[in-house]
Amino acid sequence: MASKREHNKKQVKPVAVQVKRMFRKGDPVMVIAGGNKNKRPNKGKVGNIMAFVGKKRDRVIVEGVNLIKKHQRQTTPDTQSAIIEKEGSIHISNVMYYVEKIRKPVRLKSQFLADGTKARGYLDPKSKDFVQI
Repeated sequence: MASKREHNKKQVKPVAVQVKRMFRKGDPVMVIAGGNKNKRPNKGKVGNIMAFVGKKRDRVIVEGVNLIKKHQRQTTPDTQSAIIEKEGSIHISNVMYYVEKIRKPVRLKSQFLADGTKARGYLDPKSKDFVQI
């Protein structure tokens, strides 16, 4: 049986570790998955990343995508109640970087350039060359 000293020790909760990601705020992304099985209103939509949210920062808010309605209650006599539409979060695995030039989503990768600096970019689908963002 455990002693009183061991029994009374506080258990430490594990700290949420942030997910490693290639996206940055303002990057254009396309929704590639997620949502209801029968109807996916967000799939194929394109928008810019507005913020990273969630405990692990593994969810993104994309501009104009996944709109939800929030019923705002009247809190003071001078404010009015309303139904507000705002963007909901999407898991980072359900979006891909979108390139307007080729009109396709691409997978981001990093590569060291000739001068030794690390650059963010993608492989061109046709020529297979690295294109820096």
